[in-house]
Amino acid sequence: MAYVEVENLWVVYGRTVAVRDLSFQIPKGEVFGFIGPNGAGKTTTIRVLATLLRPAFGTARIGDTDVMYAAQAIRRRIGFMPDTFGVYEELKVYEYLSFFAAAYEIEAAKRKSVIGDVLALTDLSEKSDTPVDALSRGMKQRLGLARILLHDPEFLLLDEPASGLDPRARIEIREILKELKNMGKTILISSHILHELAQVCTRIGIIEAGRMGVEGSLDEIYRRLQVTRNMDVRIVNLTDEMKEKIAKIPGVSSVEEKPDRLSIEVKQREVEAEDLLDALHALGARIQMFQPETTDMETVFMRLTEGKTA
Repeated sequence: MAYVEVENLWVVYGRTVAVRDLSFQIPKGEVFGFIGPNGAGKTTTIRVLATLLRPAFGTARIGDTDVMYAAQAIRRRIGFMPDTFGVYEELKVYEYLSFFAAAYEIEAAKRKSVIGDVLALTDLSEKSDTPVDALSRGMKQRLGLARILLHDPEFLLLDEPASGLDPRARIEIREILKELKNMGKTILISSHILHELAQVCTRIGIIEAGRMGVEGSLDEIYRRLQVTRNMDVRIVNLTDEMKEKIAKIPGVSSVEEKPDRLSIEVKQREVEAEDLLDALHALGARIQMFQPETTDMETVFMRLTEGKTA
């Protein structure tokens, strides 16, 4: 059952069609990675779901509610974190969250407890008395997450939450997202840091020029594209007969003999590295090196996109 459903969505700015006939679904409790080049329509789609932009045609629903006809009700159910957001730098962290807790109409008696919970979740408890202006960019991003979690939203819209962060800060954001996923939140996250999406997301959608190119779980997309990966293997007792047998192993696409190793190309998700290793041992191969090359989200992205914008 889809919790978020976008159907035949069109968004037009003057003569520019930013989103064209876009459709996708997000089941409840899933983390949906929204991937695409700059100008592809990711932020526009997110702004529609956040009730900040009205489409020319099509529908967008969260739960059973159309985002265009019940904006206030939708806003109570979502947490929206744009790619750039302002913070009141003259306030301290606790004061900042207290201000937004009041804006979310959280009862005064509950605010201290709620703020404490979101500070703990985002690992900012020790910074509660720190001026916002003194926070690093990564801490400000975590503060932004804390803010949108105050009213315990069901659905999170995160537009490039790790943009501009250093590696440590990106890891911290990723760990928070994993925790939110474990809490059962439904999340839509756009990002250009594709390999990190693969570690967090249960489904992805790749958008280009305002259209959805492909959507599904990572396994489904790998199978659909017949993505391959290479295994570098050094076999000390390799013979021509053994090489011919390796080429006939199910899932092996090709075998290329190089000066110091074999390069074995296999179909992603048809044969796992462990299965290939077992098959080589069964052929009597004495293996000195076995090194799988990683096929990551960047490979999938380049296979599916041409760099077009809306």
